[in-house]
Amino acid sequence: MTNTASKEKAPEEKDVKNPMHIKRASTEKLREIFSKYATQQVNGEPYMTSEDFVRSFLGQSYNEESIKLIAGIADTSKDGLISFAEFQAFEGLLCTPDALYKTAFQLFDRNGNGSVTYSEFVDVFKKTDLHAKIPFKLDGPFIQLYFGKDRQRVINYVEFSQFLHDFHEECAMEAFRLKDTSGSGFISALDFQDIMVNVKKHLLTSEVRDNLIAVTEGHRVSFPYFMAFNSLLNNMELIKRIYLNATSGNRAEPITKDELLHSAQTMSQITPLEIDILFQLTGVIHQSGRIVYNDLSNIAPEHYIKNITHRLAEIKAVESPADRSFLIQMLESTYRFTLGSVAGAVGATAVYPIDLVKTRMQNQRTGSFIGEVAYRNSWDCCKKVIRHEGFLGLYRGLVPQLMGVAPEKAIKLTVNDFMRDKLTDKQGNIPRWGEVLAGACAGGSQVIFTNPLEIVKIRLQVAGEIAGGAKVRALSVVRELGLFGLYKGARACLLRDVPFSAIYFPMYAHTKAAFADDEGYNHPLTLLAAGAIAGIPAASLVTPADVIKTRLQVVARTGQTTYSGVMDAARKIMAEEGPRAFWKGTVARVFRSSPQFGVTLVTYELLQRMLYVDFGGSRPAGSDVAKAKIDLARVNPDHIGGYQAALPMLNGIETKFGLSLPRFGSPALKRQAS
Repeated sequence: MTNTASKEKAPEEKDVKNPMHIKRASTEKLREIFSKYATQQVNGEPYMTSEDFVRSFLGQSYNEESIKLIAGIADTSKDGLISFAEFQAFEGLLCTPDALYKTAFQLFDRNGNGSVTYSEFVDVFKKTDLHAKIPFKLDGPFIQLYFGKDRQRVINYVEFSQFLHDFHEECAMEAFRLKDTSGSGFISALDFQDIMVNVKKHLLTSEVRDNLIAVTEGHRVSFPYFMAFNSLLNNMELIKRIYLNATSGNRAEPITKDELLHSAQTMSQITPLEIDILFQLTGVIHQSGRIVYNDLSNIAPEHYIKNITHRLAEIKAVESPADRSFLIQMLESTYRFTLGSVAGAVGATAVYPIDLVKTRMQNQRTGSFIGEVAYRNSWDCCKKVIRHEGFLGLYRGLVPQLMGVAPEKAIKLTVNDFMRDKLTDKQGNIPRWGEVLAGACAGGSQVIFTNPLEIVKIRLQVAGEIAGGAKVRALSVVRELGLFGLYKGARACLLRDVPFSAIYFPMYAHTKAAFADDEGYNHPLTLLAAGAIAGIPAASLVTPADVIKTRLQVVARTGQTTYSGVMDAARKIMAEEGPRAFWKGTVARVFRSSPQFGVTLVTYELLQRMLYVDFGGSRPAGSDVAKAKIDLARVNPDHIGGYQAALPMLNGIETKFGLSLPRFGSPALKRQAS
């Protein structure tokens, strides 16, 4: 914001479209929080002091001079006190798309008149750590281009945003000149490392920082190489788009240098030298002549803020993946099993009436001595169940279903995750055959646990079809069947569940990736859509096996054909009812399985986001981009609305522009950033 905020009138709230998905807080809630931290009273009105805002509310331990600078961002009237109107105005500013630049501008706009003078810039810059590391010429040609030869020109907001960007790049070039004492246009590899670590630290991931010397092979670094290296890291988000353009959106397809270079020339001005450096970097990190999307993610600079996930809990079970013991891996599987049980129960309950209709339609015989069919179609079946058995009739057999769905979905999800972890390479990629194998193992593993409960559920579901029949209970079904009887139809279950999961999980993973945004993040709605879409081919293609399984597990009534096994059932169904009988209930099955797995998968992944435990292994792809240096789960719960982004914005001023202030952040934040 460039105008001074009034201390009497609160700013008008605006519905700003925010790429960080942060909505503005309500005036009432903001006023309540403001009153909690405000310690000054002026004419009966509460005000925050600089200490109240920075140390108490933001929880940051700057020195006294830095506290005044940071508080001045919100204190647009520059009177040393922050009114509620200014507090609310800054919250709104933090919700805007260019909040980082606006926050930085208000840091330098010391008198609050909507512009920055040379003296204001110098006053703030001299207090930063960057000035201590690089003795930049504040009266040199670069400064004169922006502030004039006499340095009397003032800069408005839009000009300042460009200046700040160019100034940081100029600092890097100035550092190169200082190291190049002979004027040869070269610096040593150690000098290159020193500049990158001290001036461009925000561009370095741990993988890049640890390989700065290796990527140069210990040779001297030329000025063009230095500039291309920095330009590459600055443009990694563009490089990601170039990669996706070359692979038609496939994040797992390895591509060569020539393929990436060709795509770059059609999209941007990325130079061949930058592409060379990219492959040098990925080469020293992964020793591969090709790159995939994960390579780019591993070397892309950390963003000051990413999509925010509100976590109810976050636990770090191990300090690093190297600390993963067998016990930790067992705990990880138990954790996933528990979340999978909850997710499975939610998904099963949501679509259980459809499952009941599907079962009754599949069990309906034609070509027998029973006479006219009971149900004309799935909708007719649903209406008749409600008419004759009541609405709760749609939930017959739900209890054993929920008892069975816990191990079924939990085992399926846990085994799939476990197998994918084992089949994923060091670059984070899994081959297609690995995805199919993981899904097949997941489908096969569940049958031994769920077949008994499946057969009990089915017998309860069809029990209501006989008017006036004796009430059937789950325990009586178990006693009647015995141990071996509970596994009747297990082969058909395997025939259904193995191909279902082999189709479903790979398709879900790829559909989810296709729906992810440019940062690889999946909104819950895209997770739901991916789960539902993946269920359509998986559920429909295995319907014949599901029909056979149902016929084997249901008790045949007088006059109905009986079956001795999978092949016997297949032959008799074909002979008596024709091939169409194998596809009975396909629509109901798709309408049940597709949304059920959609609900189950979105619940499972959202639970992992909200109740996150870091076991040092993999996490669901597309959950959130966990690169922000601020631990958003541990900030003050009073940081609502735009204030969720307050600490990341202050951190961004340091990381994006290199303008760190003395004693930046809290001790905990320092440890995270180090």
